[in-house]
Amino acid sequence: MKKIKIGNVELAGNLILAPMAGVTDLPFRVLCKEQGADLVYTEMISAKGIYYHNKNTEKLWEIAEAERPVALQLFGSEPELMADMAAEIEERNFDILDINMGCPVPKVVNNGEGSALMKNPELAGKIVKSISQRIQKPVTVKFRKGFHEGMVNAIEFAKRMEDSGAAAIAVHGRTREEYYNGKADWEIITKVKRAVSIPVFASGDIFTVEDAVRCENETGCDGLMLARGARGNPWLFRQIKTWHRSGIYEKKPEFEEVLAMILRHGKMLMDFKGELMGMREMRKHVAWYTAGYKNSAGIRRRVNEVETYEGLCALCEEAGRNCG
Repeated sequence: MKKIKIGNVELAGNLILAPMAGVTDLPFRVLCKEQGADLVYTEMISAKGIYYHNKNTEKLWEIAEAERPVALQLFGSEPELMADMAAEIEERNFDILDINMGCPVPKVVNNGEGSALMKNPELAGKIVKSISQRIQKPVTVKFRKGFHEGMVNAIEFAKRMEDSGAAAIAVHGRTREEYYNGKADWEIITKVKRAVSIPVFASGDIFTVEDAVRCENETGCDGLMLARGARGNPWLFRQIKTWHRSGIYEKKPEFEEVLAMILRHGKMLMDFKGELMGMREMRKHVAWYTAGYKNSAGIRRRVNEVETYEGLCALCEEAGRNCG
């Protein structure tokens, strides 16, 4: 496994948990860290939310020592405000500040934030420069291939991010208009890697060990950023590392191990967000965890009725007898 240095932060390896809204909260990050993630990202946090003391921000930036190093992801479109907020929160216990320039959802893009910044590289550069000049922690940027097929500017954008002070970049091989459809273009990541001297992380369509090996070989990237491939499968980090160490393709976990992970994840979510909220959030995780296992459709249906941890335990006990 490659070791990566991002500014003054050295990673033990090159496997990264990508930021995902509604997924990469503290409990899930800890589980991925335990399975081998070398760097984890928070869900994206609004610079305006920090400025206006939005109460929902607190849970988003709560970080456990056990999961570090952690990249806190910030989004916004105003250079001065973002630099002010970055300086205000720098003493918190994150290690890297990442700027989101890849989110495709309309409510973010329509505010000129997320992937909309790819249409305005000059403004994007000002944001990164303003922040990197105000804080000591490394600043990184996550962006896409381009905004649409008529505006594929990842190479030029990457160069501007490097010139503006970014210590590393992550590139998702799809345009904003593609969202997560079709096939990720890894060739654009290869070209970005050749164009800059800072570390480049590859993002998009890494669902298996084979995907990870092929992506690394084809792109020459410094790090692999796992997103949807890690949902319901934090073991993917461990499986990739096992292959790197021994050349062995580790089998997917037995269903009993999956159920144990569901219960642990559920307990962590309950402790972190309260029982009702935690169990409601576990519903999507249970669907991801159990996908592909024999006779598991029933647990995915019935988990939508679960509102207590006791109910989750009972459902898993029953599933253990009937599924696998």
